[in-house]
Amino acid sequence: MAAKAPSDFFERVWEVVAEIPFGTVTTYGHIAAHLGSKRAARTVGWALRAAAQSGLPCHRVVDRYGGLSGHAAFGGPHVMEDLLRSEGVTFVQREDDVACVDMSRHLWVPGD
Repeated sequence: MAAKAPSDFFERVWEVVAEIPFGTVTTYGHIAAHLGSKRAARTVGWALRAAAQSGLPCHRVVDRYGGLSGHAAFGGPHVMEDLLRSEGVTFVQREDDVACVDMSRHLWVPGD
């Protein structure tokens, strides 16, 4: 069976991800909204999973709270955090003791 070609939406996601500046993050939802599909955050995640080994800075996409929900695509739970920390991204501890990106300092919104 031949591999399915990526959708146009996936390719548009990858274009946005390629633009995320060093030391910043954006969210699945911000990418989806920027592409005109506000409710497609989950599909953005699928596009990132498909591009995990592409060299795109997929580690710069986090959930709406700054959580590292995409870590499974990076070979372990701490790889994504280590990549972000190496770019100077800082973290805050939530009440449940989970480290999240300090969104007040590092959020980049596509199109702004």
